[in-house]
Amino acid sequence: MTRLCFFLLFFSFVANAQDAVNWVNIIQKVKPSVVGIGLHTPMNAPANQLQGTGFVIGNGKFVATNYHVIAEPLDPEVVQYRAVFVGNAKNTRTLRAEVVGFDPVHDLAILKIDEALKPFKVGADTYVPEGTIVGFTGYPIGAVLGLYPATHRGMVAAITPDAMPAYNSTQLSINMLDRLKQTFMIYQLDATAYPGNSGSAMYRADNGVVIGVMNKVFVAEGKENVLSKPSGISYAIPVVHLRELAAKYNIDI
Repeated sequence: MTRLCFFLLFFSFVANAQDAVNWVNIIQKVKPSVVGIGLHTPMNAPANQLQGTGFVIGNGKFVATNYHVIAEPLDPEVVQYRAVFVGNAKNTRTLRAEVVGFDPVHDLAILKIDEALKPFKVGADTYVPEGTIVGFTGYPIGAVLGLYPATHRGMVAAITPDAMPAYNSTQLSINMLDRLKQTFMIYQLDATAYPGNSGSAMYRADNGVVIGVMNKVFVAEGKENVLSKPSGISYAIPVVHLRELAAKYNIDI
């Protein structure tokens, strides 16, 4: 009995160590493909404004993110353009970006840059099963911490309709009602995400292949508590919709 307990403890230790090694390898593999999305206003100080996360796809010159990250119009009164931020806060390169396609219903957008970066591999159109272990790397509170990518992990907890609950009728907006009329299936995760994670690639933990795009977090006690009291329930758009958007604009991913 003692020998059996020893072997069980040993194999448990080996499994946990292997899991740690896998995460180290996967994070190092995906980080070069993770970028910041925002605005560059040369006359402002600071000139760069981080608005969300994106990830490189296709031939390396395209970047996927959420539509709501780039939905704010540029300021016509100043010199300003959309930008992709590469590197980290101590060594940031700012690349000018152009929005080449967007899909408000599925909250997706694709930008184009002139420089080729390392792209993610995008998974198939089929949904992964519940229980699949996933990770996402991005800038959870980038406006505070700067351009330092952080990785969170969890699992696919459910595949559920894209409909955020409202406590009462006063919380129902026109946009929310429109989405209720066009519901589609979305991944629900048991992982904590923050506003800056919007647009992050959600990838399989075993191989780093993208299977979704992080787009929102359930806030239990109002937007003002999203940082202090995160719910631990987040959502991601399946890549089938990213593939559809890319195909619409003849982008091979």
